[in-house]
Amino acid sequence: MNTRSTRSTVRFSKPFTLPEYPDELPAGSYEVLVEEELLEGLSFAAYRRTATFLTVRGRGAHAGRTELREISEDELNEALSRDQAATENKKNHSDAALSPQEDLK
Repeated sequence: MNTRSTRSTVRFSKPFTLPEYPDELPAGSYEVLVEEELLEGLSFAAYRRTATFLTVRGRGAHAGRTELREISEDELNEALSRDQAATENKKNHSDAALSPQEDLK
């Protein structure tokens, strides 16, 4: 069986959570590792995703430790969508837009 791994980086602007993991993760950049296997018997190369992992670096007492947390592609996309929506919502409701106008004399 032939397999391949690809790495990419995602960025969260706000702290976030993932299903099945109780702790909140801080905002920042995270590496995503995708494992795929070659589909045999086709006349062209095609791969099927077998696993997706989010690399989480330890903090505090766990500093220096790295953990691969298995997540689904849908869970990752949902977390990124929630982060983007929260960021856009904050932009639409900035302090400057809510501050009172100065009196003009």
